[in-house]
Amino acid sequence: MSAVEARADAGHVVVIGGGIAGLAAAHRLLDRGVRVTVLEASDRVGGKLLPGEIAGVRVDLGAESMLARRPEAVALAREVGLTDRLQPPATSTASIWTRGALRPIPKGHVMGVPGAASALSGVLSEEGLRRIERDAELPRTEVGDDVAVGEYVAARLGREVVDRLVEPLLGGVYAGDAYRISMRSAVPQLFTAAQTHTSLTEAVREIQAKAAAAPQTSGPVFMGIEGGVGQLPLAVAESVRVRGGEILLKTMADELHRTSKGWEVLIEDYVIEADAVVVAAPARDAARLLRTASPDAAAELRTVEYASMALVTLAYRRADLALPEGSGFLVPPVDGRSIKASTFASQKWGWIADEDPDVVVLRTSVGRYGETEILQREDADLVAVSRHDLREATGLDATPLEARVTRWTDGLPQYPVGHHARVARIREHIAKLPGLAVCGAAYDGVGIPACIASAHAAVDQLGGDLSGVQELTANPVQSLHGGAGE
Repeated sequence: MSAVEARADAGHVVVIGGGIAGLAAAHRLLDRGVRVTVLEASDRVGGKLLPGEIAGVRVDLGAESMLARRPEAVALAREVGLTDRLQPPATSTASIWTRGALRPIPKGHVMGVPGAASALSGVLSEEGLRRIERDAELPRTEVGDDVAVGEYVAARLGREVVDRLVEPLLGGVYAGDAYRISMRSAVPQLFTAAQTHTSLTEAVREIQAKAAAAPQTSGPVFMGIEGGVGQLPLAVAESVRVRGGEILLKTMADELHRTSKGWEVLIEDYVIEADAVVVAAPARDAARLLRTASPDAAAELRTVEYASMALVTLAYRRADLALPEGSGFLVPPVDGRSIKASTFASQKWGWIADEDPDVVVLRTSVGRYGETEILQREDADLVAVSRHDLREATGLDATPLEARVTRWTDGLPQYPVGHHARVARIREHIAKLPGLAVCGAAYDGVGIPACIASAHAAVDQLGGDLSGVQELTANPVQSLHGGAGE
């Protein structure tokens, strides 16, 4: 019996980090009857989930949707009283701005990888389509223990598939480089299929057939929340407080020390004693916290790289513009544009349109892994480049009622080749320290369900149940792209 189980009536667990992973961990711990204290260094909970307002309309200034094909996020929303506010997107169609025009995102692909060349007609050149057809004739491409998505797909189907579709879709999830991103961690179903198939297009068709036969495919792929998914961490935090959990804002934990009785969490001028600790902080903060307790885990965590990005939210008078249909568009980096995506938020989410029918809200995103120059520009410059690209893509030339720039510095962890092995090593080091667990976007997936699954596995690990951690280590949660501007 673990320390947490043995002292369920008096055990105290400190959760470090008040993002959705930390809050989900606290929520699950309270279900187990444990006393919980959440430490959050900033002045708010929620991490990358941030509700806001523009021109009197509620919007998300961070992530805006959650994968509904995984149960964790929707289930947590229901548990904290948000059932009646769950809403699927009003439209699931989106475009890709490439080769000088907005073109419908093709159907029949897995993260941009097609099951047949015809699926990408219009997006690729005739030469690019012919290159896909060669896949069936090529000898097997070994994937080994891991391989970069872009490298493998380009070898099978040609670079044009990667540059014009895989790259913008993956970039929408990770703000990363498809030629560096791990296929095993980022697109695990494709990695598994590639291990047993010679033809990549044949592997994709098999994935699609299995997906079509799966019972969970009947509902919406993505889900939002009226008022924004930024409402989710607020509701979870309220549930934690109502049930007796303590959430301390503007409280930065500095270091962890293992003691004969459990753990000491060092704050600036005092110490909190705990039976167990869940570290739900970004990798660099986790490395700082663990530098004494687990130098080996800290060293691994310091190698995790992050991408920075900015979201530009724009509000217009409805009478001043006419947008194309759909939820927005993605932009391949190869086309040399400044923005990487745009969401037509008022068309994607019915609740935004309902809040003020006379206002239309759009979002653009800028910044990818390795891009520093554009993110060093002033807010006004980011608004200007967003308006320029929107005009080029859609003809929108109106002056916005209001514009807001939200910067997410080091917002998205990168999953390069070998990420799964690094996570396994981190957990191996952590496992040597009873009463310690880690969770969050740096490990098993960057989406909201992945962060919650990671939190649940961390809590279960404290209770001696390693099945969740083992499942996530073997099968990371694939984060899909929610249409545009994600």
